[in-house]
Amino acid sequence: MSSSTSSSEPVGKPADAAGWKGFSATLLTAAALFSAVFITTAFLLDPYDSGRSPLRLKEGVRPQGPRTALASRGRDPQFTGAIFGNSHVQLISPERLRERTGIPFVSLIAPATLPRETFAIIDWFLRHHRQKPPSAIVIGVDNNWCTANPALPNEKPFPFWLLSRSLPEYLGGLMRFDLVEELSRRIEFLTSGKAPRARADGYWDYEASYEVQGYHQRPEIRARLDKPAELGGGNIDGPFPAATQLEALMRSAPAETKLILVRPPAYVTALPRPGTSDAAADAACHKAFADLAARRPRTALLNWRLDRPELHDSNLFFDHTHYRQPIARLIEVDIAAAIRSLD
Repeated sequence: MSSSTSSSEPVGKPADAAGWKGFSATLLTAAALFSAVFITTAFLLDPYDSGRSPLRLKEGVRPQGPRTALASRGRDPQFTGAIFGNSHVQLISPERLRERTGIPFVSLIAPATLPRETFAIIDWFLRHHRQKPPSAIVIGVDNNWCTANPALPNEKPFPFWLLSRSLPEYLGGLMRFDLVEELSRRIEFLTSGKAPRARADGYWDYEASYEVQGYHQRPEIRARLDKPAELGGGNIDGPFPAATQLEALMRSAPAETKLILVRPPAYVTALPRPGTSDAAADAACHKAFADLAARRPRTALLNWRLDRPELHDSNLFFDHTHYRQPIARLIEVDIAAAIRSLD
C-alpha cells in the first residue's frame, strides 16, 4: 500500500524546482552583468561631465536643466567667481558682473532650491577650485534661509549624488532609468562636432518665460501685487541653522575669497511692515547673517529688503519676489561695489 501511495505523487517536481532555480540564477547573473556594463559605460562617458571619468572627454554638456549641468559648470577652472541661489537671484548676470569686477563669474543657481542644495553646490565649487582659489562668491539669501529647522529639508528633487564626495553614492546615482536615454544624448554630444553645448556660464534669463504667460497683460496677475504678503520667514527667536552651516562651510574657502550675501528684493507689498511679527522675524534673520558678515573677513551683506523707489513699480516685478532686468542691474552694481570695497 505504501508503494502504491508513493507512486501516486506528482512526477518531476524536483526537476521543475531545479529548473526554476537555474533560470533564476541565470536571470540574476544576466542582470548583474547588465548593471556592471551599464555602470561602467556611464562612469566612463560621464554623462554630466563631473570629471570623474579617466577618459579625456569633450568639455561641457548638452543643453539641459541647471541641476545636472551645474556639475560641469561648477568645476570649470575658467570661472573664479560664482553666483549661488534660486530664481530670486537668477537674473544676476555673470557676464555683467565680470565687466564690472574683472572676475569671470559662473551662475550656479537652480530654481526652487533651498539652503541644503546650495551648500552642496558651494562645496562642489570649492572642492574644484583648490589650485586657483575663488575670487568671489555671491549667495542669494531669501526667506528660505530664515528657517529654524536644523535639517534644512529640500522640497524639490535634487541630484545630491552627482555632487557627492562619495564615489559609491555617485555610482548608485547613475543607476537611473532616465540615464539610458541620457547616455545616447551624451554619445551624440561627444561624437558630433555640431552638437550644441550648454551655456558655459549658466546664465538663464527667465523674463521671456514670464512674458509668454502674459504677466504684463493679465490684470488678475498684476492685481496680486497689490495684496500684502508676509515673507519674513516667521522665525523670531532663532536659531538660524542656515547661517551657522554657511559660516562653517566657508571655513573651507580660502581666506582671500570674498563673500557677498544678497537678501533679494521684494515688491513693496511684501516688505515687512514695522511693528508686525513679520518685521520682527525679518529683522532677526537679517541680524543672523549680518553677524556672520561681521565675523568673517572679506564678507559683505547687501540688504535689498528695504523700501526703495524701484520696489514700488509694479512694472518691474512679475510677482512679489521675482523682479525684472532693471532691478537685476541695480543689484549687480551693488554687488560689484561690495566686491571692490573688500579689497
